[in-house]
Amino acid sequence: MPHAQHAVPPADNDIDAWAPDSWRTRRALQLPQYPDLAALAAVQDELRALPPLVTSWEIQSLKQQLADAQEGSRFLLQGGDCAETFAECNSSVISNRLKVLLQMSLVLVHGLKLPVVRVGRFAGQYAKPRSADTETIGDTTLPSYRGDMVNAPEFTAAARTPDPRRMVKAHARSAMTMNFVRALIDGGFADLHHPEYWDLGWVGQAPLAHEYQRMVGAIGDAVRFMETLTGSQVHNINRVDFYTSHEALLLPYEEAQTRQVPRQHGWFNLGTHYPWIGMRTAAMDGAHVEYFRGIRNPVAIKIGPSVAPDQLLRLVDVLNPDDEPGKLAFIHRMGATAIADKLPPLLEAIRREGRRVLWVCDPMHGNTEATANGYKTRRFDNIRGELEQAFDVHAAAGTRLGGVHLELTGENVTECLGGARELTELDLQRDYRSTVDPRLNYEQALEIAMLIVRKRGEIAAD
Repeated sequence: MPHAQHAVPPADNDIDAWAPDSWRTRRALQLPQYPDLAALAAVQDELRALPPLVTSWEIQSLKQQLADAQEGSRFLLQGGDCAETFAECNSSVISNRLKVLLQMSLVLVHGLKLPVVRVGRFAGQYAKPRSADTETIGDTTLPSYRGDMVNAPEFTAAARTPDPRRMVKAHARSAMTMNFVRALIDGGFADLHHPEYWDLGWVGQAPLAHEYQRMVGAIGDAVRFMETLTGSQVHNINRVDFYTSHEALLLPYEEAQTRQVPRQHGWFNLGTHYPWIGMRTAAMDGAHVEYFRGIRNPVAIKIGPSVAPDQLLRLVDVLNPDDEPGKLAFIHRMGATAIADKLPPLLEAIRREGRRVLWVCDPMHGNTEATANGYKTRRFDNIRGELEQAFDVHAAAGTRLGGVHLELTGENVTECLGGARELTELDLQRDYRSTVDPRLNYEQALEIAMLIVRKRGEIAAD
């Protein structure tokens, strides 16, 4: 059935008028002010000459898996750090982050009886939006810290001045991260014969450890049973597909990663498999939407409680005019107190028009608050509450929640309140490491995975 267009200017649908730098004709929010534009251009030229971080066939494979998630035959797990730092590009941090995502995906595969699309928020998540362009301490005002790709967090003029050379450092560290992740997976790190290898040492006594170990044992028994029955090794369980994603915020960097590929039409962002636009930069007439409409990667848009149905439909018309399966996702982040009122009209608008999008829940960003002692945190009860409501709202609307988007880490941090160990405000000062947003630790992330399984089971039983 043909879908209606929603007052989109003709030029917005003219892909022939698009180029990797056409975003420069639009208003660009959340971009730093580089003091030396010649140095910025030279860095872009350097980046264009470097090898790509991902391939077009990996991107196309992910798009097909996301199309499956739209139809309910897969489930998307997207997670990782709020913002990567150059200092944490080391084997321990990367392997622990991978372990958490593998363990969560194991819980989901076992409980949902579905393949899981594994997407990490890493290998490029080095830039972050900020609520203000500057920060003032005492009598000194400096540019805000916008992530290691842009500047440094120390409150000095030298550290806070945007430096384009940091984009080259970010590309190198993204390549190192991807190289290590690929080597781990190709070497059998994700082998279902040995999921016990994914354990994190510090969680041996965690409240959920016993339940997880029971699940690991059941999967191991099932694999061994199948191999005994068939007389041969079960194939394709010694490795998994793993994809990268980041907020494509710093458009000069993304432009330099955008390339044409032999025997493929159009343009691909080869700096990541799965870029997304944050809520602050999702304006229809903005530079980020203009950039995103021209790339062939699957793309996602964060949407909050202020988004209107007509605005959402116009975004669909511009970013996925051909209604391509797997192309477009909306990541809703409404907050636990707003989702029941704000999400249903958006779901109804998309359902009524018959458009194909992947709905994903980000239960983190709408639930951020500050404590009396000055820490930025999130309450696990609110995170859990928004996620549970998301399943209920989608079920009532006749739509499908096809994935989750989480900020998490494999480190033993104390950044989000509550969870299995009931972290309190006093616990925040014990091990709060994030430079931007609070993240779920391992226990809290695993608890979310088990919650998803339980809630999906309840919805299916109704």
